[in-house]
Amino acid sequence: MNKLKHIIAAVIILTLMEGCGIYSFSGTNISPDTKTFQVNFFQNQAPRVFPGADQTFTNQLQDLILNQTNLSLTTSGGDIIYEGEIVQDYVSPNTATSNITAAQNRLTIAVNMRFYDEKDPDQDLEQRFSFFFDYPASSSENTVRAEAIQIIYERITQDIFNATLARW
Repeated sequence: MNKLKHIIAAVIILTLMEGCGIYSFSGTNISPDTKTFQVNFFQNQAPRVFPGADQTFTNQLQDLILNQTNLSLTTSGGDIIYEGEIVQDYVSPNTATSNITAAQNRLTIAVNMRFYDEKDPDQDLEQRFSFFFDYPASSSENTVRAEAIQIIYERITQDIFNATLARW
């Protein structure tokens, strides 16, 4: 009787494992024959240009992919390729006071991204990603920009990763 329980348990476990397929703990959905990636320079083509913003974004996307996959970074001939440009960088009032002045401002940045999968062209993607950072109108944009850029770029790069490699 005890042996029968073990056999039934083993069959159930094997059946469940069969349905799961290959699972990646990083959540990626990358073909096993994909070994390299390249991130081409994301130029800042927004009407407002801040020096270094394009390099910061490019580096942050490279770092995210390096840290969350086992792919190797290459400068040319990558199995998967990211390219694009920063297309928006603007501040707008977000909420108003009773004196009809801004109580809060919003910094919004948008990136147009193109993704090419040399091993599986059906996965190619072109998409626009954006995110924002709200800050008090009493604060200067210059004082909050470094923190805002970090948060915005972190969100946009994670959204790009999810859309291209995790395919969420």
